[in-house]
Amino acid sequence: MNKIKKVIPLLVAFSPAIAMAADINSILSTIQGIVNTIIPILMLVAFVLFLWGVVKFIFAGGDETKRKDAKNYIIYGLIGLFVMVAVWGIIEVVTNSFGINTGGTINLPNINP
Repeated sequence: MNKIKKVIPLLVAFSPAIAMAADINSILSTIQGIVNTIIPILMLVAFVLFLWGVVKFIFAGGDETKRKDAKNYIIYGLIGLFVMVAVWGIIEVVTNSFGINTGGTINLPNINP
């Protein structure tokens, strides 16, 4: 119940933007543009995290606490990269299996009163 109280003001705040939108296609294309911008940035962050862990591991020498910290960076970077590439692959398999065209327009049903 507490989560619903937090979501309702957000819905009320964004309702004018949703009501003023030309159509759902413009909203979905805006969301797609944002996601397509964020994904490469997140992959770059995960790769830099992995490289930072490798560098810290090399310079840690014999200090076990520094090596453990560096191993955590390496593991988290690899997990982040793996998850992003796996989700990307799953989406490609699903779109190719069902013949969904990516990057096209979405045709929504119309209701005529």
